[in-house]
Amino acid sequence: MTFADIKTSVMKFVEDEDGLTIVEYAVAGGLISLAVVGAFTTLGTAVKDALLRLSACIGGGGGGTCT
Repeated sequence: MTFADIKTSVMKFVEDEDGLTIVEYAVAGGLISLAVVGAFTTLGTAVKDALLRLSACIGGGGGGTCT
């Protein structure tokens, strides 16, 4: 391979925008995944707290009071 061939290959790679679209989709997918994990984590904590309060109210030994 000559320097001219390498230069041509690099310029072709730089000008190609198809790869950029794939990277954009990957970043968007990652952000959506993080949002979903955060939402489910928050929801899981809220559900756990509600179940603990319910358990205390029906005499499950949680030691809490019914509100």
